[in-house]
Amino acid sequence: MTIWKQALDLVQANDMMKNTIGETLGLMITEIGADYVVGTMPVDKRTHQPMGILHGGASVVLAESLGSFAANLACDIGTACVGLDINANHIRSVRSGLVTGVARAVHVGRRTQVWEIRIADEADKTVCVSRLTMAVIDAV
Repeated sequence: MTIWKQALDLVQANDMMKNTIGETLGLMITEIGADYVVGTMPVDKRTHQPMGILHGGASVVLAESLGSFAANLACDIGTACVGLDINANHIRSVRSGLVTGVARAVHVGRRTQVWEIRIADEADKTVCVSRLTMAVIDAV
């Protein structure tokens, strides 16, 4: 059973990334499941910090992008979700390749949503775990 209240396919989802930080960093939405969203981001010169590893801020961009996208799919028509708080625990460094994030709902309520986003490397080792809290507001 799906938790989504809005319908969107992968082409539409990735079109929404155009002219955003997600496009700049190479973020792609790759799967929309019944209750989760998956996306990838390359680890390269766009996402490195000076030591040549994935910048923690880039991981947070991936986490917030996936969580925000998922939260807005789970919103009632006439409402939208905006970020209230995000935290991230950086567990493992990555020098190159692709990282994959999976956003799953912890709580979907009338006024707030909480999402957990796990980011893993190509060997499926956890790189970052993030929690995103969203406010549900009237759409403008």
